[in-house]
Amino acid sequence: MDDAAIGWSGLALSLILVAVAVGLSLWQGLRLERDMLWATGRALVQLLAVGYLLVFIIDDDTPVAWAWAWVVVMLGVAALTVRRRAPEVPDIVRITVVATSASAFLSLFVVFGLGIYPMVGRAVVPIAGMMIGNSIGSIVVASRRILDEMADRRAEVEARLALGQPWQQAAKPFVRSALRTALTSQIESTKAVGLVFLPGAMTGLILAGADPVDAVLVQAAIMYLILGCVATNVVVIGLGLTRQLFTPDHRLVRLARTGA
Repeated sequence: MDDAAIGWSGLALSLILVAVAVGLSLWQGLRLERDMLWATGRALVQLLAVGYLLVFIIDDDTPVAWAWAWVVVMLGVAALTVRRRAPEVPDIVRITVVATSASAFLSLFVVFGLGIYPMVGRAVVPIAGMMIGNSIGSIVVASRRILDEMADRRAEVEARLALGQPWQQAAKPFVRSALRTALTSQIESTKAVGLVFLPGAMTGLILAGADPVDAVLVQAAIMYLILGCVATNVVVIGLGLTRQLFTPDHRLVRLARTGA
């Protein structure tokens, strides 16, 4: 049997850790037991559905166009996920689609256009998934922080506007602060990789029996792609969202804090 395969019995045994988490929630009165069980079941169903679809998509005889179609679906799901997490952000779905599409195009062009990986389904889908998935959190943080900065510093922004500054210049220092906050988490994760934790791709390759140095090279390339992808997303979100917060005659629209 494949050394990387744990089988259904191994999966069942891993549920012991879920039981521990549920027990701790009960003990501390967190009232998260139902959410934990729902998340566990939902994750399994989603992963199984994806797994069975991937059997078809990554097959060598399947045209790579199916993998790119999967990427388009992921972009749509990512936009809907961001809207659910930050519903108060105006026009967030459109801005997220633009941001994630731009970053995904850039990342995938580097990977496949420059020949880092061959353009096959088994490479397109997981790499795009990591790029898009790791961008969701930064998009939510960036968009909510921009709203909070504009709401909290409204008097300063309006003072700048009253002095004749265009909205781009009046909002710049506050948007810069929000974007720095959104990028900090990914930067710190990149710094800590290998010393504090072993990321998923590297761990998976090692468990599958790959040479550790080869696994490191793959993981390093992916981490660089993710950092560039997240930075691209954050900047596009910053530019697009900030434009939505000002009228054509350079007035700041009415805002409310997100409560983040």
